[in-house]
Amino acid sequence: MDLRDRWYALKNDNPRLRIRDAAARLTVSELELVATGCGQDVIRLMGPWPMLMARLEALGEVMALTRNEQAVHEKTGPYLNIKITPHVGLVLGEKIDLRIFPGRWKHGFAVTGRGARKSLQFFDACGQAVHKIYQTKQTDGEAWETLVADFTAADQSSQQARPERAPAPAEDNPDPDTEGFLAKWRMLKDTHHFFGLLNKHKVTRRQALLLAEGEFTRRVSTASAQSLLEAAAEKQVSIMVFVGNPGCIQIHTGPVERIAPTGGWINVLDADFNLHLRQDQVDEAWVVQKPTEDGVVTSLELLSASGGVIAQFFGERKPGSPELESWRGLVSALSDAVTS
Repeated sequence: MDLRDRWYALKNDNPRLRIRDAAARLTVSELELVATGCGQDVIRLMGPWPMLMARLEALGEVMALTRNEQAVHEKTGPYLNIKITPHVGLVLGEKIDLRIFPGRWKHGFAVTGRGARKSLQFFDACGQAVHKIYQTKQTDGEAWETLVADFTAADQSSQQARPERAPAPAEDNPDPDTEGFLAKWRMLKDTHHFFGLLNKHKVTRRQALLLAEGEFTRRVSTASAQSLLEAAAEKQVSIMVFVGNPGCIQIHTGPVERIAPTGGWINVLDADFNLHLRQDQVDEAWVVQKPTEDGVVTSLELLSASGGVIAQFFGERKPGSPELESWRGLVSALSDAVTS
């Protein structure tokens, strides 16, 4: 039985099974499963992806989805204020807010059938989904079909080469310059410079948080996201929620209202924003402070067992404005981690 038959049989037996989970069961990538539909209900697309992204505004309202292994971030709205270069892209709409890294986008498809909602799906070289765009009832269907037609690849084969192996997680620096690193942290002027600071000192994010513990960081309970979201909803504190992967970061800015824990998941189920977070897979949670020209900026950062960032939470803030005191109050109330 070939992969397409195995996939369809599994789907028929488990109609609610998500494709990412199906790929894990079949020990293949999500990319390979999607590609099996080419020639039937999937259309293989071709780049250049920055050109395709630049035309997304014409679609009107859509649902944008960005995820990693432990979190799914969904926002409904139009793609507005799109600025794309070969190296980085921005979507700066009030509802859909993205940071895009086109060099990570290797494969694209339009999914059109088998009862699925029409979507555009993009994958990296390792076969992992970096971003998906779904039609809504308000999407401009004609603009959608024109976009798909203009970027349809000549090759519509369902055969897909095995993706690259995902790189191993970065290793900690065995001999970090702790004092030098913390001195530079104290001199930060912009939160966006933090990633460069990590690279310069060759420390992983988890290692950085440990090195700064007691001065800039505080380890808190792994259940902190639920506590924070529930408190933000109750007190109507406007927040920012970041979820990303190597190819895309997606941001929600605004209030949250309906917080719904289910099993190991914590969910936000609002009209234009959904978040699905595997709270049972949060390995560490940290409150992190970074100096800026506008004062200290405080975040809650969730890390996976491999040290990857699952999600980050900030108070809503505009450049030139200090952090909300109401946000600081929510973060200060979070319980410390219980460590053995």
